[in-house]
Amino acid sequence: MRKLEKLTIRGFKSIRDQTLQLMPLNILIGANGVGKSNLIGVFQLLREIVAENLAAYTATKGGPDAVLHFGRKHTERLHIGLDFADGAVTNSYAVDLIPTEDNRFVIESETASYRERDNDPRSHDLPISSYSSESKLRTHSHRCAQQVLDDLEGYRVFHFHDTSASAPMKQLCEIDDNRFLRANAENLPAYLYFLAQKHPDSFATIEGAIRQVAPFFDRFELAPSRLNPSRIQLEWKERGRDAFFKASALSDGSLRFICLAALLLQPEPPRLILLDEPELGLHPAAITVLAGMMSAAASRIQIIAATQSVTLINHFTPAQVWAVEREGGQSVFKQLSAEDMSAWSDSAISGRNDVTGSRT
Repeated sequence: MRKLEKLTIRGFKSIRDQTLQLMPLNILIGANGVGKSNLIGVFQLLREIVAENLAAYTATKGGPDAVLHFGRKHTERLHIGLDFADGAVTNSYAVDLIPTEDNRFVIESETASYRERDNDPRSHDLPISSYSSESKLRTHSHRCAQQVLDDLEGYRVFHFHDTSASAPMKQLCEIDDNRFLRANAENLPAYLYFLAQKHPDSFATIEGAIRQVAPFFDRFELAPSRLNPSRIQLEWKERGRDAFFKASALSDGSLRFICLAALLLQPEPPRLILLDEPELGLHPAAITVLAGMMSAAASRIQIIAATQSVTLINHFTPAQVWAVEREGGQSVFKQLSAEDMSAWSDSAISGRNDVTGSRT
């Protein structure tokens, strides 16, 4: 399966100039404000670029000065480069953005490339667009461009933080909205219902994982609404009781864990999953189960997760963990050694930094 081998970022928010050689599983740990979420934000920006929505994205973020590292007076352009690979075949994508006087971005250059590492060490570059207001990747007919587009559309950023009374995952949703799990799990009932009907083994595995962290949980009761068969809502049964409950009866941590289990244990997950603080609200025992699900999923796909949980990183090897720190006003990403991992754990236990095992 194709993997993202290398990510280069220059000039994005707190990230001045960083290149990351990525593993199947990549855990970013650091205190608040060091720039972990900004790396996740790079992928959100890429998604908007590929969707030809750069102008709208820039406007919602406050213009180029809010996106560029210390603004346009300090940073002339934003560069993002990605190298994807499947064995000896590699594809690359690079885009450079420059600010305009009318407070928007223009794509200074956009290129794709192709290389066969064993047979031809040369990179075959394909210009996609230059000085364009939006990306031309989606409309380019060359096979290399289409391969890169497929790579970029093979990842998704997920946030399951909103578990308030009005959270979309707690509401009725369209039963046919089940092609994939959405970024905020707003179609969670429909997607679980689809898995129960078409992938019962995966559905059973998800229910089993939930029982590990919520012993009161017996099973889901998923069915179209009797008043409107085109809609469905999350319902579940408590062990030892006949009554059915809705998502509102679940704790925030339990509901977030259900979303994570559905995401990581589904039969066909996205090729690259990005998670921001997946441990939020989880009990340490649930974090242990989460780590196991992430490790298992990383044998099939690629994961990048930003966390503040030392409890979570203690389940992974140093090569899978990146420490994120602020040095000289910029975010610096460093892969940990075994000694570094021990220092992080000791520091968290003694309270010498604000990285914590979990938050409730």
